[in-house]
Amino acid sequence: MKRSDAGGKTAFSDVYWMQKAVAEAKKAELKAEVPIGCVIVRDGKIIARAHNLRESKQDPAAHAELLAIRKAAKKLSSWRLLDCTLYVTLEPCLMCMGAIILARVPRVVFGCFDPKAGAGGSLYDLSKDQRLNHNFELTSGICKTECSKLLSDFFSNLRRQKQKTETVLQIDTNLRTT
Repeated sequence: MKRSDAGGKTAFSDVYWMQKAVAEAKKAELKAEVPIGCVIVRDGKIIARAHNLRESKQDPAAHAELLAIRKAAKKLSSWRLLDCTLYVTLEPCLMCMGAIILARVPRVVFGCFDPKAGAGGSLYDLSKDQRLNHNFELTSGICKTECSKLLSDFFSNLRRQKQKTETVLQIDTNLRTT
């Protein structure tokens, strides 16, 4: 999907780039990670992509956004991610919003809200907090249904697997005690 910007140039739409973030989220799911994906775009090209790796790396900070920000900074040889847009499937948390602010990302686009940890409107909105040294444009709800379904299906399957495991353990315990 393409659209024309004010200068008449053709650019890919937010939906197009969010689909790339969704593809990253699906990679996370294949690794039994919470399916959250992120891409960072500059001048119509993806300069970094990442997905959650908290379980794989046993790192509480291995969120998709932080991993992508690190890759983008390395690629640009600059910690300032000016002229970039960050696309992520789930509303960023406080930690990730902090990194977004520090990296001076001018625009963030996310799929679905995170009512338990979101810092882009759910619990907090750091994008327009005038006390901070950097504000940025925030767009929400792009591919919201698809992003939300990825997460709800993942956690539903996780709960189902846990119930099966608990049932097997209970049967095993019952067999051993009889």
